[in-house]
Amino acid sequence: MIWLVLTGVLLVAIMAPGLWVKHVLKKYREPADRYRSQGTGAELARHLLDRFELTEVRVESTDDGDHYDPTDRTVRLADEQYAGYSLTAVTVAAHEVGHALQHARGEGLFAFRQQLVSAAVVGERAGQMLMLAAPLALAFAGSPQLSFVLVLLALASMALGTLVHLVTLPVELDASYGKALPILQQGEYLQEGDLPHARRILKAAALTYVAGSLASLLNLGRWIAILRR
Repeated sequence: MIWLVLTGVLLVAIMAPGLWVKHVLKKYREPADRYRSQGTGAELARHLLDRFELTEVRVESTDDGDHYDPTDRTVRLADEQYAGYSLTAVTVAAHEVGHALQHARGEGLFAFRQQLVSAAVVGERAGQMLMLAAPLALAFAGSPQLSFVLVLLALASMALGTLVHLVTLPVELDASYGKALPILQQGEYLQEGDLPHARRILKAAALTYVAGSLASLLNLGRWIAILRR
């Protein structure tokens, strides 16, 4: 019974940040036409990029979540933000432009983050391959020792991916509070009374990676549970 309670508490702790992020972003999508007179999230992103002379950076819609792609030099916004007139749309757009500014200015933390994210992607894929290879090593090579080593390497690779995303938090916080918030505030892009709400959205945008990292722990735990059977 104690283990069930502890498991429940752990699941809540892991899932809560992601649920909070989704709640905040959804909440401030209403009223949906609050910024209709000022433009969509995509239009604000384009305006800000041009304002900071980043005319080569494109703005596109995506089904893969809001993000800035440094390889293609593109700010990509989900449809709700790209074509939206809500406070969430314009605030998230400013956050992603913040990443474009980090890239353009050659900020060290951003460059380091990109290296870590690349390592995380490779680590996660390698971990999955090693996890699949472990039972094959036991079945065909008859080597439990080799299988055990492969499992340990797989778990370490998957855990590395989670850790990497967690340590990118300073980059996300800077995009929100060091870049987007001053831009929105000083440029008077927000309507009266929206600044405190924009701060919450920027916090949610910064914690998106953290929420995703914690959620990946569930996948890691699933593999461990399977291996214990």
